Amino acid sequence: MKRLSPLLVIYLLVSGLLSSCTAGFDDINTDPNRPRDVNPGVLLGQLQYRMVNSSMGAARSFTHELMQVDAPRGSAGGGGLHRYVVNPGAGVWSSSYAYLTDIQDIYTIADRLKEANYKAIALVYKSWTYSILTDLYGDVPYSQATKAAGGVVKPGFDKQKDIYVQLLKDLETANSLFDDTRALTYGGDLVYGANAVTGGKNPGILKWKKWANSLRLRLLLRVLKRDGEINAKEQINQILADPAKYPVMTANADDAIFRYPGTFPYFNPYYNARTLDWREGTYFTDFFLGKLNADNDPRRAVWAIPVTVNGQPVYQGIQSGYVTTLEYAVGKNSSYTDALKTLPQLGVMMPYAEVEFIKAELALNGYTTGKTPKAHYEAGITASMTQWGATLPATFLTQPGVAYNATATPDKQLEQIMIQKYYAYFFVDYQSWFEKRRTGYPVLPRGAGIPAENKFPSRVPYPTYLQSLNPEALTAAVTSMGGDDSTIMVWWQK
Repeated sequence: MKRLSPLLVIYLLVSGLLSSCTAGFDDINTDPNRPRDVNPGVLLGQLQYRMVNSSMGAARSFTHELMQVDAPRGSAGGGGLHRYVVNPGAGVWSSSYAYLTDIQDIYTIADRLKEANYKAIALVYKSWTYSILTDLYGDVPYSQATKAAGGVVKPGFDKQKDIYVQLLKDLETANSLFDDTRALTYGGDLVYGANAVTGGKNPGILKWKKWANSLRLRLLLRVLKRDGEINAKEQINQILADPAKYPVMTANADDAIFRYPGTFPYFNPYYNARTLDWREGTYFTDFFLGKLNADNDPRRAVWAIPVTVNGQPVYQGIQSGYVTTLEYAVGKNSSYTDALKTLPQLGVMMPYAEVEFIKAELALNGYTTGKTPKAHYEAGITASMTQWGATLPATFLTQPGVAYNATATPDKQLEQIMIQKYYAYFFVDYQSWFEKRRTGYPVLPRGAGIPAENKFPSRVPYPTYLQSLNPEALTAAVTSMGGDDSTIMVWWQK
């Protein structure tokens, strides 16, 4: 018998050992907790968390200063949003389109898996995100956006009217896609918890449906002035006339709020904010606190910390748009309570209170809502109190300054509705600014430090980096808009 060489024997032994060691290698080194395939549930929860953090951050860093909720204690350079200086918005542009790419992925995967509820959720988020983008800038990339994988790296800008038409269609489609007899197969919903069916129904999906139609009402009201170009009145009446088919929010349980669980990794993003960053560099304004003080509004204690003046605790604000030589002392005026940093319900996207104020305005304009403007107005205030955990005093709605005046002119009644809507928009992205642009309310005092040439802004200028990344499309959009400064009105505002 032929003997094997020692080298060959060694080779065969080593080969056998290696073969036995690597057999099942893939199984051993696969994380059992990591999903093998990407599904809509894997993407949804993290996306919800990131999006609401961005929208809430926008309210605190942009809208609150511009709309005189707060002001920095010092800004010597002459700029600042409280002086109506609006810089090109690069951050919100890039983050929004990143989210929209993920939203499109959810929709595409859900479509392949025949998961209608995930598709509908994706359409709601797509409509919400694009509505904010177009109301910020005007014309923006839409029909050719989020198609970089397909080779479209320089998308054209769509006109705002065309974007609104499609957003309204998408929300109607979402309404028809939602199926409240089915669970979200892959889970992942951290807003309404629509991950399971109970007793044959999925209450979370019904809440998603309500948000879709409530958002549609928001957008329809915004473009109502353009009814000749878009059938806003017809669609509003369609929703109001058939609440079974087009349900909207009817209670605080329907609030579109990401309630921070306070567990890793879903903490309120302000959880670890330093005192300096959270409240020592920014104070509430006289304008914002003035009415809260006059009305003895219980939300004041939830939102603001009192300071001691002449031995008494008071809620005291600063001037917005103050002269550049002024700098307010630390700790002498009211700022945000530390409790807000861990408050679960700070992640507001659309509150139920807003729907009641929308209906109040619609009822004022003759639409059939089932209640009077006064009833909707009072329901909106009550809902906002409940949302923030404040107790509504028995006489609050009948006291002077709050009691609804149904005998006033329609414009004065609208002003009353809008000032309460303004407070209901606390920490809601850019909405109070958008509504100020639409209605003119609330009327904001003009600080002495605002130069005469600084006009109240109507939009955010396009990011400057687009001049090098997408110059042709940007130039066409600027020409179509009539300019790129903050005074250019968007389509629905003209």
